[in-house]
Amino acid sequence: MASSRNLTRFWEWGRKIICVGRNYTEHAMELKNTIPTEPVLFLKPSSAYVREGASVLIPYYSSNLHHEVELGLVIGKLGKAISQEAAMDHVAGYVLCLDMTARDIQEECKKKGLPWTLAKAFDTSCPVSDFIPKEKIPDPHNIKIWLKVNDKVRQESNTASMIFSIPYLISYISKIIALEEGDLILTGTPKGVASVQENDEMKAGIDGILSMKFTVRKQSH
Repeated sequence: MASSRNLTRFWEWGRKIICVGRNYTEHAMELKNTIPTEPVLFLKPSSAYVREGASVLIPYYSSNLHHEVELGLVIGKLGKAISQEAAMDHVAGYVLCLDMTARDIQEECKKKGLPWTLAKAFDTSCPVSDFIPKEKIPDPHNIKIWLKVNDKVRQESNTASMIFSIPYLISYISKIIALEEGDLILTGTPKGVASVQENDEMKAGIDGILSMKFTVRKQSH
């Protein structure tokens, strides 16, 4: 049965955002984390979405907001315990995402053994680009993603450097959490994460496909 909902505007109705942490070796190392032997997962609520034209907000309780540029997978059909062989059939398309992270809060949470919710799930913590149809990216394991702050390159890498492949991630996640139409999976960030300040302009892109731009503002209490 064809969906009556518009997948190209998944951020208006998709129910969850599933994020993969530490999926690039050099990024794990820059934050002095061990290289994972299985995916590290956390969630963002759908209220984290923000689109170009709106600002990314530094949470009022943070003074060290970091950018993390990532390839996102938009899920096109329901699946549980999906095999790696069938995994790509569940991908409807892609987006470029930023996993905005209150790094100071995340460090506190890690020290206390607490969840990362305050660091990762706040409003505007998931900027997303326009929807990219699947056929526009024939090989999602070989695209160049980049991020600049005030026109200076901060992050630049190829998705070939991911530790866990996209089919592996989809299969792994779907054994724990059923994947539904309109869900988004963030596949991890390469090295080069760093802080942004109020009025900074972040520009991120996928070479040859698209780019997006966001201004940073401070959240008022």
